[in-house]
This record gives sequence, structure tokens and C-alpha cells, in this order.
Amino acid sequence: MRASHGLAGLFLSPLLWSGIAAAADPIPPDQQLQPLFQQVQGAHLFPDQKTFADAIPRRAPADVLGAWHREQLQPGYALQTFVSDNFEMPAEAKAYTPPAGETLRAHIDGLWPVLTRQTGTVDPHGSLLPLPKPYVVPGGRFREVYYWDSYFTLLGLASSQQWQLVRDMVDNFAYQIDTYGHIPNGNRSYYLSRSQPPFFSLMVDLLATHEGDEAYRRYLPQLRAEHAFWMTGAEAMAAGTAQTRVVKLADGSVLNRYYDARAVPRTESWTDDLATAAQAPQRAPSQVYRDLRAGAESGWDFSSRWLDDPSALSSIRTTDIVPVDLNSLLYHLEVTIARASGATGDRAGRRAFKQKADDRARAINSALWDAEQGWYVDRDLRSGQTRPALTAAALFPLWLKVATRPQARRTADAVEQQLVKQGGLLTTTITTGQQWDAPNGWAPLQWVAVDGLQHYGQDTLARKVGVRFLQTVQSVYDGEQKLVEKYVVDGSAGGGGGGEYPLQDGFGWSNGVTLALLDRLCAAKKRCDSAADVEDSSSP
Repeated sequence: MRASHGLAGLFLSPLLWSGIAAAADPIPPDQQLQPLFQQVQGAHLFPDQKTFADAIPRRAPADVLGAWHREQLQPGYALQTFVSDNFEMPAEAKAYTPPAGETLRAHIDGLWPVLTRQTGTVDPHGSLLPLPKPYVVPGGRFREVYYWDSYFTLLGLASSQQWQLVRDMVDNFAYQIDTYGHIPNGNRSYYLSRSQPPFFSLMVDLLATHEGDEAYRRYLPQLRAEHAFWMTGAEAMAAGTAQTRVVKLADGSVLNRYYDARAVPRTESWTDDLATAAQAPQRAPSQVYRDLRAGAESGWDFSSRWLDDPSALSSIRTTDIVPVDLNSLLYHLEVTIARASGATGDRAGRRAFKQKADDRARAINSALWDAEQGWYVDRDLRSGQTRPALTAAALFPLWLKVATRPQARRTADAVEQQLVKQGGLLTTTITTGQQWDAPNGWAPLQWVAVDGLQHYGQDTLARKVGVRFLQTVQSVYDGEQKLVEKYVVDGSAGGGGGGEYPLQDGFGWSNGVTLALLDRLCAAKKRCDSAADVEDSSSP
């Protein structure tokens, strides 16, 4: 097995993988097929740029390129015909029609096999990366597994008692760490240069509720390897500098940011990124591209969180921002490594990672807390100041138990006043046309809010968020017999808008969070199959 950053090899993995032969250096199609790739994307042969990124050459890419060079000089050459002859396009997702009269819970339970894939072997010329065990994809255009999406999908699989599939997916992520040194954004070659919000430790936590401490012992090598990936370069940094994903503040505190190893347009959004960079002639295009890619690593692609000018995507500066959610997740990773080290009898490791977690918590509660406004924020490395906007990311320190009780109380008050709407929790307070802004609400952030608020005794507010979001999901399901990627939560109860592609059906994390909320908000010893059941279960 290969570890691309030399990280996974630092630890002897107890997991043995068979039946998978990972490529030594999987190359994304924009590199394999350049300049044919650029010509196809520039011609907009497909409405979605991801389509050609996922296409499979019918022969070796070098042979396809040679044929292209020859044929484009011939009379009657047509790019569309050449592409049709030389590439296999990804199949369109089949529409799923649920049986009539299904409850929301029954519909989601019926979707799991529809969304499950197994790709132990893949075409060596395509962009899909193999995984040893079955996994659940989000749905629609998302034909591969995604990192942070999957944690929320796993919540639903656990609710459905699909524990073998939970274990399979966690094993797949461990395999990716062993193979590539990190968990990529998704199992595509063009996603290898970045990760996503680090949820692996939360996946291990979830599996441990079923398997006990054995889960911590099994995945300790991968937990440590993921931490090493995010902290690469930290030891040698001077105060006030940043390197890849690590930043060291002026006071010596070490925190993290999002980053991407490449600084070219995203393979799956090639012409979009070219157009965005062209709107910022005062900036180096490579910096715009890296900031767009880092925004994709954040999962919030895209949001006013990362923009200097909320109306201009070209003002994106993700790599100049220290995000509160990322650092809360890395705090949880350090806590989990300490726990797993203790479970293996490694007392020194337990002490070392507990200290790292304590140090990070102090830094979050200092550098990423706005005492005047009373909520958690991101920090701008360029200005040295906090970015004052309230976003749903402010709830991550509550969810991952970083916040003090006074900080949690003030954050909850602000969230209730500014982010809680008739249909659930807003992502931000600003409407920009970006999909991670108002009026959209996203299933993962609803779960972070509900679970996080409950950790600090804010049960009434947690229930308000959860019930209202369930009502939104139920309303769309009742009208359209489907769950979708994101929702409008301003009260209109529809599918969300904005972003680079149409609203997607499916949908992995909406399914998972819906089941988790039905379980969490239902009265004890009752079963809730719909939003109405939750409301009824709280009545005397």
C-alpha cells in the first residue's frame, strides 16, 4: 500500500486489505488528458462539468490523446463525435419511485440499498478510486462516497440497524488513510489533493457505541495518521506563519485552516473556476484556484464565510481564514486519540494527545470567540482580527464540547435570535446566491445544532430546531416523495437553491439526519416514523 505523504506508514495498521490494487499515483483527468480535457470542458459539451471528469476513456489515455491529435486535423472532425466514440459517459441516476403511502422512515430505509455501491475493482483509465467494501453515496450527480457527508449518512444507517454497513464504510475510510495518507474529499483521483472536514474520529465514536473500546483500538493507527496529515509542518513553524493546513498565531497557538495541494481549476468545475479567476484580475489566478479548492475542502462550497465581498465569489480567501468548525473537529480527533491510546494501554500517548486537545480548546476559546458579540467566529489571518458574522459553524464548539457553559449560553441566545427560522436553522444570515448561505438550511448543521445545544442543557431550543427541520423535510417529502440535498428553511418548505449545479435528490445526509432526529426527538419508548409522530409524542 502507498501512503502519499509518508504518514500512514508511520503506524502499523491492524487492518489487512485484500482484493484491491491501488494505483501508485492516480492521475486526475485534467492532467491525463490535457489539452483534450480543456477543449471538452471549454466547449461545454455537457451541462455539468463533472460529467466529463467522471467519464472513462475506452482505451489508455495516451492512446486517446494520440488519436485526438490526429483526428482534429482531418476534414469533418467533430469534438462531440470524438468524445462519444472514445469515452464511456457516467450513467444517469435512475429515478427512484417509492411505494405509495410509505412513511418518511420507511422511505429512507428503502433508499439505503438504492444508494449502496461496491467498487472493489474499477476501470484503470477512469477517475473512480476503488474501495474494498460497500458504501453509500449521497445520490444524484454524486456517484462516489464523500468524506464528511458519510458521517451523517452513518447516523441514519445506525438508526436502521445497518451496523455491518457502518463498519464497512469506516473500514473504507481507514483503507483510504492507509493508502493515500489521508481521506480524500471523495473516491475520485481529482479529489486526492484535498480532504474534507475531519469526521473520522466521530465515525469511530459512533461505531464504538455498538462495538465498545475495540473500535478505538482497531482504528488508532488511522486516527493518528489523519492527525499527522492535518498537522504536517507544525513542528518547525514560526509564530505568525501558515504552512499547508497549519497556522501558528502570534501568541504561538497552533490551529488549522483548509487548503489544497493543487492550485489549478477544479477538475469537476473547470470552466467555472476559470471564469471566477477572470473576475479578479488583481489576483494571481493560482491563488484564486487554491482558495476555491480550499473552500471545497471545507464542505461549505461556497459561502460568504470565505468571501471578502459577499456578492463576489472571486473575492474568496479560504486559506486566509482559521475556521471554528475545523478546529473543533480536530479537538475531537485529539480527544479521541487520547481515549484510543488509553484503551491500548499507551499512557504516554494518552497524556500527549490530551495535552494537545487542551491546548487547542484554549486557543479556540480565545482566538475564535467574540466576547463582545457573544458567539464563536472564524479568524482572518491577513487582518489578524476575527470575522464577525454569525454562522451555523458557531455551534461546533458546543457540539464537540469545547465551549464553556457561559459561552454556550451566549451562543445559543444569538443563534435563536438570528439563525432559527420557521423551517429550521439557517446556515448564515446573508443571502448571496451561494448555497451555503441564507435561506438554505443543511441537514448536517441541524444535527450539530440539536445535539450540541442538548449537551449544554438548551433542550427547548434544540427541540425547536429539530422539529422545525423535520417539518420541512416532511413537507417536501409529502409533496414530491423524495428527500433532497438542502432545504429552504425560511418557512417556504422547499428544496434549497444556489450553487454550481441543480438541486440533487437522494440524499445521503438528509436521510441520515432525518432518522437521527426522529429517534432523538421522539418520546421515550415510542417510535416516530414522521414529523407528525414527533409532534404527537411530546403531547401529554
